[in-house]
Amino acid sequence: MLKSCYQSDCVEAGCDEAGRGCLAGPVTAAAVILPPDYRNELLNDSKQISEKNRYKLREIIEKDAICYAVAFIDNIEIDQINILKASIKAMHKALDELELEPQHIIIDGNRFYPYKNIAHKTIVKGDSKYLSIAAASVLAKTYRDDYMLNLSENFPEYNWTTNKGYPTKKHRKAIQEYGVTKYHRKTFQLLDKQLEIDF
Repeated sequence: MLKSCYQSDCVEAGCDEAGRGCLAGPVTAAAVILPPDYRNELLNDSKQISEKNRYKLREIIEKDAICYAVAFIDNIEIDQINILKASIKAMHKALDELELEPQHIIIDGNRFYPYKNIAHKTIVKGDSKYLSIAAASVLAKTYRDDYMLNLSENFPEYNWTTNKGYPTKKHRKAIQEYGVTKYHRKTFQLLDKQLEIDF
């Protein structure tokens, strides 16, 4: 089972994001504060969990967490500031929205900008090591998936119901055939390098 915390005896928040590698839609981040000594044997990195179980876990996380928040940075801002800055900004935004201010923050990955004056620790593959980061990964993933499913109703040809904006062959083919939407990230490599697209 994943560890309950990195630093004990303090209020610790876990952060993660989803959608960083997508061609369309927002990057989504979540911040979660779990109770001390929290246990959940099903909770893991969202990529290791089936879609059905992710949604089941989301309900459990939202019920069990001391507090949680989810935040979005849209594709327009991603294009303006770059995806790394947008991912970290989304995490900061989620932390801003927590009902309780953490005393320590753990983040999945190896890049983060200091948040207020709160100590933090970046952890590579943290979503498969610590419960609060795993919980954040589940929330970020499921809320972003819901966002893309909603968008897909008006743009069915891009197959966002299945690919959620990630660069699949079908998604790239649809971009080639139908062009880009206002939700596509124009600074990303939307097509294979030998193909060109007019914006």
